[in-house]
Amino acid sequence: MRFRIRSFVTAFLALLAAPVALADVDGLEEIIVTAQRTQESAQSIGLALSVINGDELRDKGIEKVNDLQNATPSLEVEPAFGSGQPQFRLRGVGFIDYTANNSSPVGVYIDEDALPFPVQTQGQLFDIARVEVLRGPQGTLYGRNTTGGAINFVTNRPTEDFHAGVSAQYGSHRAFAAEGFLSGPLSETLRARFSWATEHGGAWQRNRLTGQTLGDKDKLAGRMQLEYVPGEAVNLRLNVHMSQDQSDAYGTQLFSNFTPTSGGAVIPADTSPYATGWSLRPEFASTVGIAPGSKPGVNNENNGVDLTAVFDLGAVRLTSVSAFNRFIRRELGDWDATQYAESDIYFHDDVRVFSQELRLASTGSGPLGWLGGVYYSNDKLKEDFFGDFPQRLGGSALTHYGQEGKSTGVFGQANYRFTDRLKGILGLRYSHESRDLIGLNTSFTGIPSLIIGGPQSRSLSNSGLDGKAEPEYQLAHRSLLYASISHGTKSGGFTAHNTVGSPNAVDAFRPEKLTAYEAGLKSDITPTLRVNAAVFYYDYKDQQVLSKVFDSVSQSYIGRFINAPKSEITGAELELQWRPVAGLDVSQYLGYKEGKYKAYVINSEGVDFNGKDLSFPKLSYGGDVAYGFDVGGMRLTAAMNYSYHDKYAQLFLLGPDFTVDSYWLVNASLSIAPAASRSWTFSLWALNVFNERYLLTRNYFLPNTNIAAAGQPTTAGIRVDFAF
Repeated sequence: MRFRIRSFVTAFLALLAAPVALADVDGLEEIIVTAQRTQESAQSIGLALSVINGDELRDKGIEKVNDLQNATPSLEVEPAFGSGQPQFRLRGVGFIDYTANNSSPVGVYIDEDALPFPVQTQGQLFDIARVEVLRGPQGTLYGRNTTGGAINFVTNRPTEDFHAGVSAQYGSHRAFAAEGFLSGPLSETLRARFSWATEHGGAWQRNRLTGQTLGDKDKLAGRMQLEYVPGEAVNLRLNVHMSQDQSDAYGTQLFSNFTPTSGGAVIPADTSPYATGWSLRPEFASTVGIAPGSKPGVNNENNGVDLTAVFDLGAVRLTSVSAFNRFIRRELGDWDATQYAESDIYFHDDVRVFSQELRLASTGSGPLGWLGGVYYSNDKLKEDFFGDFPQRLGGSALTHYGQEGKSTGVFGQANYRFTDRLKGILGLRYSHESRDLIGLNTSFTGIPSLIIGGPQSRSLSNSGLDGKAEPEYQLAHRSLLYASISHGTKSGGFTAHNTVGSPNAVDAFRPEKLTAYEAGLKSDITPTLRVNAAVFYYDYKDQQVLSKVFDSVSQSYIGRFINAPKSEITGAELELQWRPVAGLDVSQYLGYKEGKYKAYVINSEGVDFNGKDLSFPKLSYGGDVAYGFDVGGMRLTAAMNYSYHDKYAQLFLLGPDFTVDSYWLVNASLSIAPAASRSWTFSLWALNVFNERYLLTRNYFLPNTNIAAAGQPTTAGIRVDFAF
């Protein structure tokens, strides 16, 4: 199904030309968040955060956590080699790794349940109440410690009255998606909510030789919540969730000419965003246990259960969050993007995570408020990483290892209101983490000349104190000024890429430490104009950086993490919400950051990077405009959102030839619904309206095979929503 861009633009302008009401403009809605583990207005807390509600997620085309980079400042999520392993950066604080065993400096939570490994975060987003993106170190209020920030997804809760809803959409490339929910009471004390989502089709890539399509989705997810409320003092919520993803992968493409090492014609660099290529040897398919002829894709399972219990004990509130998650990853990728078997990759991961958090918090209305807690988690991971390189190295390789980790934390934060305007905040955290790398070994088939450096086992542990200090001053009824100093630590880890020739590459890298200085203003200048701003300076110690060393045996580079002794990041952010007239809503965000290495550190080519830039985009900008008005008993709404992404180069690791160019994305929608009931909505939507050709990443796995992950071209469709 295709919809012309002109029709969207014409209809959008026509709606803007319609009469507007200059009077009776409602003020901006108060946004309630739980970023500080209690319900409060986002404008009343001295914390840089962005909040997007569930409807906005859908309207902005945010289907998974990666897409949040198109709607919030200073956030980037890069898929490693275009795979299902995301690499998060928030305010420039990030971690680059294509294996699954290391944690991210940006924490991702669903209903307070932490997902410690980035590969766990790629599930569908459905029945979401809101997402809160917190910038800066988080640890004095959270079980897990993070240096970059946190992304909190909050799902819709069971309701006291019966409610139901269903949504379905159909769009370009025969893409179909649907979701729904049922919610209501089972008895006077028991409520339930069942929600589900599914996606199918959507293949927009083509094999450059055969024309075969790639990119069809095949996803199914469900969530069942039971909430037991025997009285005002007790609330128990059980959440059981499960999902299965058997989708095609997004194929990589060549951004420079490819010369097969086994001979053959040169493949020119791809110029179409639709082009890709892949292959699968029957022998390799048999080794990894998948069907011959399989496309690049996944067969993942993500299941779990969590129990949240809240007890009101009078002067204090006790909260317990118990969770268990299991994630199984089976992913085939073609990292040479050709019909040749030069870098074909298969992952088989098994991740199991148990966590328990207990918190006590004050409930009184006096000048002193406080929260304290303890946290424990135990995670176990097994990963088999297969690589097929017969035309490059003469055979295939298997890297296998296990990892076990334990994390404990004691944390707390107190605030004291000295006057009606002045409040002080102090927080402290003690953490202890241990990790064991078990039996890391790389074995080979058909490559007898390579030296095998395994199996290798390593252990690490680290403990430390982190904290936060912040004064807040209420300039006026709706204006808050704050300044904070916070310190966060990200644990060390292991480079689990392989053991070829260099067993010392397996040695642990140290924890990184970040001290953040931030000042900000939150102000509702008028009831219809909200402006939030922040400036920050980050002092980085032992930043974890992926470098590379050249292995003379395999004649290729081997990735290895190192610690850069000292670096720094400075930046600023601005967010604006404005309702100038009735029905018209405008929001804007702007983020700028830059960073430099501040001590002697060399990359694999022996270049000293002291004084050189850190590798991340400097500028992010975006916003949205929506206008709605009533006519003939119906509500018509036109909306447009857009985002700008600055150029980005991994200079330390890859050099300037792998720079990702800047790009714009623009999305638009038109919708109609009954003005009174909003019981149904019919919408037309388009993503990447102007068909921007852009890349998400550039990289190579083996030298001279330069690949990129392309972003999706224009897609459009229709959607219907029903609420009961």
